[in-house]
Amino acid sequence: MDMPAPNPAILSRKAQIVARLRSVLPADAVIDDPVETRAYECDALTAYRCPPLAAVLPASTEEVSAVLRVCHEEGVPVVPRGAGTSLAGGAMPTEDAIILGVARMNEVLETDYENRFIRVQTGRTNMSVSGAVEEEDFFYAPDPSSQLACAIAGNIAMNSGGAHCLKYGVTTNNLLGVKMVMMDGEVVEIGGAHLDAAGLDLLGLICGSEGQLGVVTEATLRILRKPEGARPVLMGFDSNEVAGHCVSDIIKAGILPVAIEFMDRPCIRATEAFAGAGYPDCEALLIVEVEGSEEEIEAQLERIIAIARTHNPVELRESGSAEESAKIWLGRKSAFGAMGQINDYMCLDGTIPVSQLPLVLRRIGEMSKDFGLDVGNVFHAGDGNMHPLILFDANKPGDLEKCEAFGAEILKLCVEVGGCLTGEHGVGIEKRDLMVTQYEPGDLEIQMAVKDVFDPKWLLNPAKVFPLAASDARRIAAE
Repeated sequence: MDMPAPNPAILSRKAQIVARLRSVLPADAVIDDPVETRAYECDALTAYRCPPLAAVLPASTEEVSAVLRVCHEEGVPVVPRGAGTSLAGGAMPTEDAIILGVARMNEVLETDYENRFIRVQTGRTNMSVSGAVEEEDFFYAPDPSSQLACAIAGNIAMNSGGAHCLKYGVTTNNLLGVKMVMMDGEVVEIGGAHLDAAGLDLLGLICGSEGQLGVVTEATLRILRKPEGARPVLMGFDSNEVAGHCVSDIIKAGILPVAIEFMDRPCIRATEAFAGAGYPDCEALLIVEVEGSEEEIEAQLERIIAIARTHNPVELRESGSAEESAKIWLGRKSAFGAMGQINDYMCLDGTIPVSQLPLVLRRIGEMSKDFGLDVGNVFHAGDGNMHPLILFDANKPGDLEKCEAFGAEILKLCVEVGGCLTGEHGVGIEKRDLMVTQYEPGDLEIQMAVKDVFDPKWLLNPAKVFPLAASDARRIAAE
């Protein structure tokens, strides 16, 4: 994966730049030792690495503002970083860039149950947001698989979703307002504590902008009452295509489960060995969850199971207890980690119309044979957000390049059938050079013009989102 050549003028001024950063931050908040900065050389896309010039760990909006003001004056690129769980290289630094980590900014600032919102610093982890309100029977809906570790900052940057986004939406549907620091250090507030905040919907630009427009330091999030009850059902099928047809039929029937998750045999086996979730032995597994009162749950499951039976499932099993339900979901949340115990893998994130699931699953299987690389599928089937895991050997020459080519073909297929390159992982470095397969030059120009307004010097999160040649040209023109 190509990255821009470092600016030698910045590298030669490292001592001066670090000294200025130390003048605005506590001593332990600036890291420039080459050994210590290796912790920031990549995110969860570990196939690509690059050590940063330095890393800073501010603890407040004011400290973030001071850091960005210094970097703006010095012309130093800044890579915002949440918890480093990005699977698209969204927080990978360049050699001449400062990593700005928000991990120390993890406080709950305000909770309002009457108006159903919570305001937090964005270094707070996703799951701990729900943890802060669970005693009052509230929760925060977006639930990425990495929710134990991922930060709200990254969720906003990538517009993360999760298993339950089919009913509750993704981050943008649960984000009310932000406090954000511009590249020149100016602090702005966008949105508010209510859905009908006045003015242009700039919040829609910020959520999903991958750190290209500013550094979000505080977020006001919508919280919801916990449902009266919930129950998942396991459905085993003898092929991926049959499971895909079942998903399409459930959605076509107008039923809205809270989640429909898909796993194929490689992922089922790995997850069983890793987490012992009690999954059936089958080629393809659906986890379908509904919620509501006991009567509502029974009525929904009756319809869903009737549809499943038309596809001749090898197993149908409702959860019989809260403990069993937790075990089922623990398995699904552990799937990526379980596969990582077996092989190196690259996790993709294309999204497709649900009606195209059977076709795309079949084509991925054919591509797997053509490229000679195995693939596991585990994804949010209800909204067509696919996560094929391409398995490769990082120590085998040529395997990574073959994996990249395979992944590119899968993502092109997603666009071909009416989908898009990314659902929730973001473009990052992984998909930036595929943006031309989804967008015409004029479309990309409009997106880059938006960045021009927010970040005229093109210093924020370099080498991400836009094709490298285009972003390099923009950055050079701004110098």
